[in-house]
Amino acid sequence: MKNSITFRVLLAVAVSISFVGCNKSSNNGNTSRGTGMQINSKLGGFQYNTSFKEQETAPGLVLIEGGTFTMGKVQDDVMHDWNNSPNQQHVQSFYMDETEVTNLMYLEYLSWIKRVYPPSDPNYKAIYEGAVPDTLVWRNRLGYSEMMVENYLRHPAYRNYPVVGVSWIQAVEYASWRSDRVAEKGLQSEGYLEKDSHITHTTAESNFNIDTYVNAPTKTFGGNDTITLPGKRRSIAEKDSVNLYATRETGAIQLKYRLPTETEWEYAALGMVDIRSYNVYRGRKKYPWDGQYSRSGNRKSRGDQLANFKQGKGDYGGIAGWSDDGADITNEVMSYEPNGYGVYDMAGNVAEWVADIYRPIIDEEFSDFGYYRGNQYEKNKISSDGTTFQIIEIDKIEYDTLSNGKLIARGLPGEISKVPIDENETYLRTNFDKSDNRNFRDGDDASTRFFDNFGENQDKSMYNAPDHNVSLTSTSLVREYDRTNSRTSLINNEVRVYKGGSWKDREYWLDPAQRRYYPEDKATDYIGFRCAMSRVGSKSSSKKKTKN
Repeated sequence: MKNSITFRVLLAVAVSISFVGCNKSSNNGNTSRGTGMQINSKLGGFQYNTSFKEQETAPGLVLIEGGTFTMGKVQDDVMHDWNNSPNQQHVQSFYMDETEVTNLMYLEYLSWIKRVYPPSDPNYKAIYEGAVPDTLVWRNRLGYSEMMVENYLRHPAYRNYPVVGVSWIQAVEYASWRSDRVAEKGLQSEGYLEKDSHITHTTAESNFNIDTYVNAPTKTFGGNDTITLPGKRRSIAEKDSVNLYATRETGAIQLKYRLPTETEWEYAALGMVDIRSYNVYRGRKKYPWDGQYSRSGNRKSRGDQLANFKQGKGDYGGIAGWSDDGADITNEVMSYEPNGYGVYDMAGNVAEWVADIYRPIIDEEFSDFGYYRGNQYEKNKISSDGTTFQIIEIDKIEYDTLSNGKLIARGLPGEISKVPIDENETYLRTNFDKSDNRNFRDGDDASTRFFDNFGENQDKSMYNAPDHNVSLTSTSLVREYDRTNSRTSLINNEVRVYKGGSWKDREYWLDPAQRRYYPEDKATDYIGFRCAMSRVGSKSSSKKKTKN
């Protein structure tokens, strides 16, 4: 009797296991847990990439695993501006360029513009001119620098040196272009676009843009479906309309390159993995490398400088034959050791643009997760009949007029025109209520932080920067300087943060916590940039094991 009961129990367990096993094998992730219906049926219905693993690392990037850290200064505030007081922040995982964007990388961008929008054509001349770095930043009234003016950007000797003379706006446009090119290459590899379309079919009237492809794929490449439905995919189109174009659900749409936020940049620069023990940090770091000094303590390289910066007055690189840092101006990227995250030159060489609008404070009381100041929410513009997206045409290229009167293209043919969000997106929301949030809680009406609450200037905000005016008449460009005597600040909504020391800075500025600002449409010979990219999905590329 006992054996009979045991046999029945074992038989029931075996049947249950086999049923579960059969159910799991027949599912394969393509049966909905919500409805029981099939996903990815060849007949149609809901389509989704159920075999997606994780985000691939895009060209030039390294993964920075997010976490919490103390953002802000670790040394004496000799500038007495109190603009980098310590505050606790949490950063989501993201990707960062391994090096600064180099002259060679930027020249590839200029070459693409020249090929697609020939500057010899008057309709496109301003596009190329607006993208070219300002090489005149090298000039000095009392110094000889014409060699750099003529050669630094283009000569092969400087190909792997960081690009300079690039404004914040130009850096943003480069990141947008790079996003489109990497996404285009990825869709070619996945079979969604014709191979080599970036060369054989790209013109001013026919090119690729991520947003256009996602929202209006039939408008991509000027509506030429021989490119967007190549080979095998065209034969699919003749039978049915399943998965003709890549969508977000396929996982084939590349995330966009962008400038890192200030918080991300500082977190990546610190490379805190050097001083991490379990779930705590051993103190705080002054530099991207471990230690309190700018010289190496390793036996083989003892005494060598760990970054490229100005040693002292008139000393940019040390004594000839025994150079302190191996450079007098900028240096080739990867000339110094990377930090704990594998990122190079986060101190010295060139300072770098970040995405944020500058304010003297970090409002950590309001936001301590992914902090960023500068949000301007936009949406795709819809045509007047409300049925299609408004694609920018050849004769409607969108330009910004800079404070110096020059033009820079912000909307190219084939892209979807953008407009600020309106009440349709903001009505009764609690997390945001307007499109432009650059001034949120700092100098606007909502914050009521005025520099003179009781005097005659009580109607003026605390940021009262000069407002120069540029206007175009029928015959010439008129530049009018702001000659007001009551200006109190250089800060406004058009100045951006830049981080890190440069070849032109003293050691004090190598601290990743230091922060300075510069107009977003101006450039210098010591500010460059690198790109970042958000990470989707898991925080880490490998599953963590529980530690005792």
